[in-house]
Amino acid sequence: MIIAIDGPAASGKGTLARNLARHFGLPHLDTGLLYRATARALMEDGRNLADRDAAIAAARGLSLTDFDEVSLRGREMAEAASIVAAIPEVRAALVELQRAFAHRPGGAVLDGRDIGSVICPEACPKIFVTASPEVRATRRALELRSQGGPADYATVLEEILRRDARDKSRATAPLVAAKDAVVLDTTALDVEAAFKAALAIVNRCARAGVASA
Repeated sequence: MIIAIDGPAASGKGTLARNLARHFGLPHLDTGLLYRATARALMEDGRNLADRDAAIAAARGLSLTDFDEVSLRGREMAEAASIVAAIPEVRAALVELQRAFAHRPGGAVLDGRDIGSVICPEACPKIFVTASPEVRATRRALELRSQGGPADYATVLEEILRRDARDKSRATAPLVAAKDAVVLDTTALDVEAAFKAALAIVNRCARAGVASA
């Protein structure tokens, strides 16, 4: 079973993906970490994030053992990842890495922005998680404050809107719900309610798969 979770920043897709993976005993990949790790490699080498050739080389040299997840979190890395993710060749370089993870024996849970539309179009279920920009900004600001950093709501909202625009307008694999994805709006849902709603979607897909077998 491959579970594809897509959605914009701070929609709750990461938490949801981790909870589903834990529930079903499946490996989980936050594919955004691939782009953050690519950006981190460029920054550590003193490279410009818009340096296409350097970004492509960094993406091609990446492996799933390269992650120090703590260092890849935070506003700076989120913005940097969004920049390198807009480079088509970077996305192409990371496709097979993601697909190989998805097709592990027994399946996997992947969350990102193009899992259901590009990486695993065969996934079932495909869930597109969304929430209003204002709620997402509030969540992200609270998260940043809990980590001990400054978080001005207006600044965070501006960053989220800017990232949404970049993700939706890129030429390759833009942020979009797959045609057969189930949209899950978490604006008014807490973590537990979102998990229950997603679990119901997964179970419906599983039953449909058994019925068509």
